[in-house]
Amino acid sequence: MDERELLFGLHQVPSIGWKSIRKLVLHTRSLTELLNMKMKDEVCIQLPLEQHRKEALCQSFTTEFIKQRIKLYRESGIQVVTILDKAYPEVMKESSEPPWVLYARGKVELMNMPLIAMVGARTPTAYGRKAAEELAAALVKAEIGVVSGLARGIDSCAHQGTLNAGGATIAVLGTGIDVVYPPENRALYNSISERGLVLSEFPMGTPSKAGMFPQRNRIIAGMSLGTIVVEAAKQSGSLITAEYAFNENREVFAVPGYFSSPKSQGTHELIKNGKGRLICSIGDILEELSYLKPGPVLGKHAVPAVMPEVELTSEERQLMEHMTIEGITLDELHSRSNIEFGHLHALLLHLLIKKQIKQLPGSCYALF
Repeated sequence: MDERELLFGLHQVPSIGWKSIRKLVLHTRSLTELLNMKMKDEVCIQLPLEQHRKEALCQSFTTEFIKQRIKLYRESGIQVVTILDKAYPEVMKESSEPPWVLYARGKVELMNMPLIAMVGARTPTAYGRKAAEELAAALVKAEIGVVSGLARGIDSCAHQGTLNAGGATIAVLGTGIDVVYPPENRALYNSISERGLVLSEFPMGTPSKAGMFPQRNRIIAGMSLGTIVVEAAKQSGSLITAEYAFNENREVFAVPGYFSSPKSQGTHELIKNGKGRLICSIGDILEELSYLKPGPVLGKHAVPAVMPEVELTSEERQLMEHMTIEGITLDELHSRSNIEFGHLHALLLHLLIKKQIKQLPGSCYALF
């Protein structure tokens, strides 16, 4: 069982979330150490997790459990994309909390095209709906995909406007990939599954819960070059997505509304405090993104990050000696280091998480 299957299996264990997986990845030499583990085992005792999470691991993280889950997802027509896969969006890896695993229905290749997020009011005005649909159509003409959250209002307008223009749209859910919320968007969900891409970070069957939507919002912002906010009240959830985008050094675009409209107070605040650029047309967006080149995504408000000192194991340091800025293939690393493939994958995953290396297309790895 390879490292990506183990990562998927770990992600399926109840009560094991993003932070728990990060602790486990950084704590263990390989996820194989955790497979079929018992509570009395020394490796379990030493894990930096709460007792109930250790119990969940021991009960569920078994070879049989992982095989059953792989079969379930395959039979359900759901694709699994881990952070170790080529299909995983490169832009997402630049974010501070990239999801370990994504579940997908549709065209996964869309994740690596230029993308812009569009979010806004759940109960927009006619002006807001028209703005979202027109911007979506203009983005399609510019060969840019549109990302949103399948919610009522502006999200739905963004998706539908993109589909109507024959473009690519991605819906990121705050539920399991098989749970449609809101229920009235079932037809839109089906259309996006067939013509675009539906994504979720949550395992199958996960119901709608309020706290899960901010988690979803970080993915919407994280996989996009910028985020457009169309009509957001002062306490709108759309501002959470905008905040994620701003903190990840992505562009934030704000569509101005009527000066006294409560539905535009949030967007006007973004403009006023310098976090969002006022846009009047698609030209404003394209002008702002014209600086983009292959590599890390940095907006004009970005400053070079100072990376903190990271502690590396002796094996990780030895592997780093073989890395270059240009990149080296997995096979070359294996040949030069003489490290067994399974353990090599684990070391590379650790270095990715510690932001010492980055993954390039074609199973290549390079120094940051």
